[in-house]
Amino acid sequence: MPEIKTAGIPLDQAKKAAILIHGRGANAESILSLSKYLKLDDYALLAPEAEGGSWYPYSFIAPDEANEKALKESLATIKEAWDIIAAVGISSENVVFIGFSQGACLSLEFATQNAQKLGGVIAFTGGLIGETIQEQKYSGDFEGTQIFIGSSEQDFHVPLSRIKESETLLSRMGAKVKLSIFKDSNHTIRQEEIDWVNENIL
Repeated sequence: MPEIKTAGIPLDQAKKAAILIHGRGANAESILSLSKYLKLDDYALLAPEAEGGSWYPYSFIAPDEANEKALKESLATIKEAWDIIAAVGISSENVVFIGFSQGACLSLEFATQNAQKLGGVIAFTGGLIGETIQEQKYSGDFEGTQIFIGSSEQDFHVPLSRIKESETLLSRMGAKVKLSIFKDSNHTIRQEEIDWVNENIL
């Protein structure tokens, strides 16, 4: 199984936890470095690491069978991190998902397949995974969970149309969704996104 790196407050002392999910070609250390910018001082941090630096081989909107096996394994890895947090008694409304790019897509996918009241979902450039959005995959009620999705208008990897489709479904499932869409085409995390998340979710 892929490794899960930890940082922040020790799990057995924490009241809140964050699962941080890195992007393609990155690793657990790189996503954990976000903690220098995000207000995570009172969180236990868990960062799973994908084997070979990739959670699934193709685009997140590729035909489903292309990514199916890897995606199933990756979602199981996220579930493992989730179970570790649950085992120490931290409740779901005190758990935040944070991901960038591939990790943002995986954060949204896991949270929406298991919708419940969460501490928040922070998706820096991402959308729900699949050639099309198949609503039957998703169940539960977010009960007002705040979900942030930030991206550029013309991101090379994540079409704005998929972000908006994702927003529609998430909202229908009870989430309060904040979209921050920027005019540039940069595949990055912007200071404005960090500021909004720090003020409204963390």
